[in-house]
Amino acid sequence: MKTGIFVGSFDPFTTGHDAIVRRALPLFDRIVIGVGINERKKYMYSTQVRLARIEALYADEPKVEVKSYNDLTVDFARREGAQFIIKGVRSIKDFEYEREQADINRKIGGVDTVLFYAEPQFESVSSSMVRELIHFGKDASDFIPKKAEAGRK
Repeated sequence: MKTGIFVGSFDPFTTGHDAIVRRALPLFDRIVIGVGINERKKYMYSTQVRLARIEALYADEPKVEVKSYNDLTVDFARREGAQFIIKGVRSIKDFEYEREQADINRKIGGVDTVLFYAEPQFESVSSSMVRELIHFGKDASDFIPKKAEAGRK
């Protein structure tokens, strides 16, 4: 079984994230969306809310599972039996960061990374941009999948 993990803080999970998962689905038998928890980071949404929103989005997709983790991505990959880490890149800056991470993950965990380049309409969509809009009371609904909003708790 070919398993990939798609990991991030997903605070919140955006239309760009959803596009990457949907494009990756035909390549994998199973995709585990890993919601990362980092004690050093302050989140807008709780882990439970982030999980519930993503679960609501993929409720009808049996190949997708959603789990949280608070250790190294390679350790999460090993626990899930994943051979690949799925990542999206929007810019050369993202690419350089993800290239370094991919190299380390391969060296210490033997897990390869598959990169998906963002489609043009998602190149400027990021969780931090969405959080900023929400913080200042702006409508960010175009950047959050509709079904994910239904998972609000």
